[in-house]
Amino acid sequence: MPRMVYMMTNREAMNEVIAFYRDANGLLTYMGSYPTYGRGTGTRKVSSATANDGIDPLVSQGSLTLSRDARYLIAVNAGSNSISSFIINDSGALVLTDVKPSEGSQPNSVDVFGDLLYVSNVGNAATQLASNISGFRLEDNGRLTHVPGATHYLSTINAQPAQVLFTPDGSKIVVSEFTTDRLSVFHVNRNGMVSGPIINHSNGTRPLGAYFLSSGILLVTEVASSALSSYSMSDNGILNVISGSVTNGQKTACWVAISRNERFAYTTNTLSGTISTFRIDDSGKLTVLGHTTSTPVGAPTGIPIDAGVSKDGLNFYTLKGNQGTISVFHIKDDGSLVRLQIAASTPYPYFGSQGLAVI
Repeated sequence: MPRMVYMMTNREAMNEVIAFYRDANGLLTYMGSYPTYGRGTGTRKVSSATANDGIDPLVSQGSLTLSRDARYLIAVNAGSNSISSFIINDSGALVLTDVKPSEGSQPNSVDVFGDLLYVSNVGNAATQLASNISGFRLEDNGRLTHVPGATHYLSTINAQPAQVLFTPDGSKIVVSEFTTDRLSVFHVNRNGMVSGPIINHSNGTRPLGAYFLSSGILLVTEVASSALSSYSMSDNGILNVISGSVTNGQKTACWVAISRNERFAYTTNTLSGTISTFRIDDSGKLTVLGHTTSTPVGAPTGIPIDAGVSKDGLNFYTLKGNQGTISVFHIKDDGSLVRLQIAASTPYPYFGSQGLAVI
């Protein structure tokens, strides 16, 4: 398996995926760019729910997503209402295999389980297109086929999805709804369609990023209070709070990533320019351990958004939305982060990029 990090430009004229080779120490070297043959939104937000500052335009986690076997990479094209699929070859280079309508407006998050893929669509109030999730089959050759009937409204027709996420066993999908403060759970049927949603209220306001531990414990960030909550899930899709809204003392915790051993969680705190480390105990209880800046002290502040941990568990990466660069960290045994590099594909700062995937 190649060692790679991918980011998405979300450019209006032509969306692209930028590939970086990751060496044995986790350091990045620019490899190339690959057009999605779809359009991004640039600095334009998909909704008015957050400030239109050119940062975090898709208001989502999972806009660029790997299949679980890391054979495929899926990108959303929110400006042209489509999704693009790539095969990852042995060198880490990308081969575009398909571009399909997302069966909605302004797709902003995608997840894959086996050969089943679901995308969330924000919708568009101006054109009276509702928010939804929609399902596709991902073929061995990377082609996408929409599952008939597999388009489903969220808890309301104008809820704004922030992430679509399969449970570890693929039996359910959770959608964090940014504007309704809900976590909607759908049952996944054998034919690829879903039923539901079972509506759960987020413990805190403005839920955005989410991640499942292998045990089934769900972690969700809460932007308004800059907090992280953990939940267990019953078979019927009801979420039960384990640690509720553990604040980190920073501003706008939006994205969450997990260490390989699942002992630590990392939130990127966009308006603080920091990353927070949380300890996760065996029951899923959360404790804040500390913070680190995404860029060196004295350098222009990088605003961290999407984040990920390498498959070998040695490195943490975060995309900075105000610079279009990636901060590289080494993960120490105690979960703390040591900054190694600021990697860039261009010498000029770029606003509007969103999406990060790490192998």
